Amino acid sequence: MRIKFVETLFVLAAAALLPGAASAQITGKFAVTLPEKSHQGQGVARFIELVDKHSQGRIKIKGFYSGALGNDVQVTSALQGGTVEFTVPQTTTLTGMVKEMEILDFPFLFESEKEVDAVLDGPIGKRLLDMLPAKGLVGLAYWENGFFNATNSKHPIARVEDFNGLKFRSIQAKITQETIRALGANPVPLAVPELYTALETRTVDGQGTPTAVIAALKLGEVQKYLSITKHSYGAFVPLVSKKFWDKLSEADRKILVDSAVEARSYQRQVAREQARSAQAALAKAGMQVNEVTPAETARMRAKVKPVWDEFSKEVGMDLTREVTGEVAKIRK
Repeated sequence: MRIKFVETLFVLAAAALLPGAASAQITGKFAVTLPEKSHQGQGVARFIELVDKHSQGRIKIKGFYSGALGNDVQVTSALQGGTVEFTVPQTTTLTGMVKEMEILDFPFLFESEKEVDAVLDGPIGKRLLDMLPAKGLVGLAYWENGFFNATNSKHPIARVEDFNGLKFRSIQAKITQETIRALGANPVPLAVPELYTALETRTVDGQGTPTAVIAALKLGEVQKYLSITKHSYGAFVPLVSKKFWDKLSEADRKILVDSAVEARSYQRQVAREQARSAQAALAKAGMQVNEVTPAETARMRAKVKPVWDEFSKEVGMDLTREVTGEVAKIRK
């Protein structure tokens, strides 16, 4: 009996040493640009909780918030290199690698959250994510950054002419810079961690981000006017380093995907609630808030038509027609 008992212990110990053994501890770093209380940060925190729960504590992920590990471009590169395991940039960060992702940055593409969800959570969104592994990244789902609104320190933006001459913060993406130019402003490329100081010192006059982000970054302290332009929409993509992904079992990969999708509903709800509450809070704190009329929105959309013409050729006319066709079906 004693010999059998010893043999059993030996077999169990050997099994525990096998690659992919169920008891193996897996750890990862999750780089986050925005603060933990932001819609992005709360989505990451929920994802981490769900992964811990579904893996029964085997997969431990630590969040690094407020750009602690670098900006979106830096940490996305770190994922490709395998030195960071997770991040959640806006899709714009990925357009240099996957040109087709640029379709999601077309100005005035979406008018409602319903349109956004139909495109991102359907076949089009999946096809775009399927292009990422070839670039060393794995996309798990789409989360929400939100509709972009304009702030500045000069005057309200009620007409397209009000953009004229403004030094307007931009990211490095060409389509974002060309959109700002088409509207009449001058793009100034800046990463999020540099934005507050640039606005405070008047290095730039204004910027465009979702209202929840404006509140999370406390930009109301250094900007006087908030104009509800909804000139663009931003989606986040929770990403995994493919080098890390390739070491995981199929079961653990499923845990990550399922957790990201499960966190999606919560994160979008937070984003949409924050967008509504942030606008009221910013106004209460002293920002002057103005809506843009449908007629003026139409004029702004007309001004950016050259951007559509140029970038439709780059992402592909078929994809452009497919996305706009899907949006049109939802609007009926």
